[in-house]
Amino acid sequence: MLLGMSPHANEHSSDLEGGLIEVGEALHHLLTAAVRQQPREISLTAASTLATIERTGPRRVTDLAVTERITQPSMTALVTTLVRAGLAERRPDPQDQRVVLVALTPAGARYLLARRRAGAEAFARLVEKLPPADVAALRAAAPALRHLHDLDEEQRTRAVVGDP
Repeated sequence: MLLGMSPHANEHSSDLEGGLIEVGEALHHLLTAAVRQQPREISLTAASTLATIERTGPRRVTDLAVTERITQPSMTALVTTLVRAGLAERRPDPQDQRVVLVALTPAGARYLLARRRAGAEAFARLVEKLPPADVAALRAAAPALRHLHDLDEEQRTRAVVGDP
């Protein structure tokens, strides 16, 4: 079995053969291009960690390490960097004063918003170069793309908070 392939891949082969792989590849290539174009003030893992905190609220360092798939010591170092940059803060857990949570600061929220806006503007500049029919197709696909994003957010949030 190929690395990363689902054991149930054959169940989905008819859907995938129907052009979904082509759509997935196109989306993946666009994601790769977007990542490449983003400024590198902080690492991708740091940006992902900030987005996780934004999406799920303040979290323990150990929870963030599991979510971001890095070691706890690495996450501790990353959080320290984010705190020093003013993008995150450590605060006591109101439920248990012995526990420290990592929370997003207003500067961290502004950073994420600016990063998203810059990415959207970069894609908009590319879309402007397309023929009108392609622009219309992308406009028509926008609700489906937002729905895909919402599904991914729901899945990631369930994984973070431990729901099945």
